[in-house]
Order: sequence, then structure tokens, then C-alpha cells
Amino acid sequence: MRRDLLIAAEREFLNLYPGGFNNPEIDEIKKKHKPEKMHDLTIELFKEDNFENIEEIVENIVKIISRSSLVSVFEKTRFRDFGRSLDIKQKDMLSNGLKELLHGNHSEGFNNMIDVLAEGKLAKWPVISVIPYYYRPQTEVFLKPTTVKGIINIFELEGLIYNPRPTYEFYESYKKELIKMRKVVDKSLAPDNAAFSGFLMMMMDRMSDLKNL
Repeated sequence: MRRDLLIAAEREFLNLYPGGFNNPEIDEIKKKHKPEKMHDLTIELFKEDNFENIEEIVENIVKIISRSSLVSVFEKTRFRDFGRSLDIKQKDMLSNGLKELLHGNHSEGFNNMIDVLAEGKLAKWPVISVIPYYYRPQTEVFLKPTTVKGIINIFELEGLIYNPRPTYEFYESYKKELIKMRKVVDKSLAPDNAAFSGFLMMMMDRMSDLKNL
């Protein structure tokens, strides 16, 4: 990890936005994403007891992805159509996958969801990571391909090789590095993992320029 660049990014961000994510300008940006509302909704929809109703769970997955500001419009539309076209066996696998991902065997759930999503060519990082992030924003991470690749490259995260096909191994390794980086900076820059990723994304061009000096 390029700790020096991370500290430089922190310094520059706080100069631009005193108070970090408590800065009024940043707070306005944050409000557009409605993180607290999405967290509360996800917690409500995906309680463990709710997974007895497979059809409802799949419809709620569609609902969260459709409402998320973190997922592209293209992926939202494709996922909505895909989710509603699944047969009962596929819905059961997707529902059970999410149940394991949130409440049981994390790796098994992740892989099972990817197997179903791959059938619709929707095994994408934003799709697989958005619900776990909303459910546990302090411990899970949302992965956006361009941001992830930029963070790995600019901050020189060793041992991480990005692949567009999601794997549980990469997810866990990237999460571990991101949380390690998060501990370096002021808490005002990292109220949760997605906010911290947002801070890094906003600073990537500046840090890339500094790195190339």
C-alpha cells in the first residue's frame, strides 16, 4: 500500500472539504445516495425469517437493485428483467445464495449467487456486492470496477489482480486491504466502506498525477 499517497489524499481532501463527509457540500452528495434509507430497507427486507418466501425475496432483490444509486441504469434494467424471468429452481438458488451470504456460509452464498447471475450474464461486481454492503456498510464493501482497478493501481495494493468475473477470494482480499487503508485516515473520511471508496475515487486523478511526478 502506498501509505504516503493515502495520507496525501487525506490532506488534500480535507483542505477541499473541511470536516470530510460532514462537510455540507459532501453531505449533499451523500444525500443523493440515501445510504441510511437503503440500509434500513435492506435490513427489513432480508431478515432471516423472510427467506421462507422465495418469490418475495427475489422480488425484493430486484427492488433494492432497482432503487440503488450505486448500480448503473443498464444493469438495473437487465437485472429486473432477468430476475422476473427465472424459474422456481433458479429463484430458489438465488434466494438461498443471498440467505447464506447474509446469514450463513458467506463464500457458499456468494458462489451460488454468481452461478445464477452468470446465466443472465449478470455476474457483475456491483450486482453481487450492493446488497451485502447495504446490509453491513461497516464491514462489507461495494465494488465498482473502474474504482477498484484505480485504487489497486494507484495505491499499489499488492497481490490483488482484478478480474471482471467476481470471485469470493478477490472480494475478501480486496475488502481486507480497503479496511486496512481505512484505518490510516481520519474517521471523517470513512463513515463506512462505500464512503471511503468514494473518497478514494474522488482523489484518484490527483494522486495519479502526484505519483507520476
